Amino acid sequence: MEQKFKSMTIFDFQSKFPDERSCMSYLAELKWQDGYVCPKCGNKKYCAGSNEFDRQCTKCNYLESPTSRTLFHKTKFSILKAFYIVYYVSTSKKGISSTELSRKLGLRQKTCWSFKQKVMHGMKSSGNFKITGNAEVDETVVGGQEEGVRGRKNGKKKLVVFAIERKGKGISRVYRKVINKSSAKELGKFMKDVIETDANVKTDEWLGYTPLKKDFIHLSQVKSGKKGENFPDIHRIIMGFKGWLRGMHHNVNYLQRYIDEYCYRFNRCHMKETIFDNLLLKMVKANPFPQKSYSINA
Repeated sequence: MEQKFKSMTIFDFQSKFPDERSCMSYLAELKWQDGYVCPKCGNKKYCAGSNEFDRQCTKCNYLESPTSRTLFHKTKFSILKAFYIVYYVSTSKKGISSTELSRKLGLRQKTCWSFKQKVMHGMKSSGNFKITGNAEVDETVVGGQEEGVRGRKNGKKKLVVFAIERKGKGISRVYRKVINKSSAKELGKFMKDVIETDANVKTDEWLGYTPLKKDFIHLSQVKSGKKGENFPDIHRIIMGFKGWLRGMHHNVNYLQRYIDEYCYRFNRCHMKETIFDNLLLKMVKANPFPQKSYSINA
């Protein structure tokens, strides 16, 4: 019988993180799980800081908290509510809007939106796990149709390239990226980032893929078909993503972040028991995300 994976329930979460102290303790554990190293001088010895979980370098006296140099840095509300946002974003099957987060946590919608951008930044792919077996690649456009403009480049749309890994009858991984144009240069860069060069790669007959055969020795080009019947799996993924995007996000100025969120959740659909902890760790290891790099109008 196939093993069923269950995500952490809200009761499990509340039991593990009942207060601020439990959250700060866990952040400290994640941050220094490989040992302490002073970011200023490289010293590996520390003493207790002014707050319970702070660490102070014994050589240069640099004081560091569990949240400094992480995506939790300078959070303007309680760290417990920040944990709740990470929990809801990572475990909600179809994602959760900032409006719903605001209702659940009693925070301003703008505040929830801003912190959720940090969470999605943490969902960005590490690039460490490339597709090694059977891959399919295709592009699509996201956004409104511009009248009088035909073809793959449309001024009011954003162009997105997709890659899926097939295993057996299913899809094991999905990668996506916003690109400026479907040229061999941009398609090739994306494919080299997410697919091993000896993988079996299937694309349609778009000319942008043809020069890439010299890099991907098992790349084959086939006709897409009138309704994409030769690429049913990747087209199903594309339509699923567009449906999710329409339901959750009505503005795609920050489309790549929404793509990262969707891929992160899809690629861990069989790892729901650890998805929350994994995302916390990624947010701890990531560099701080400055407020000026995004806008509530996005």
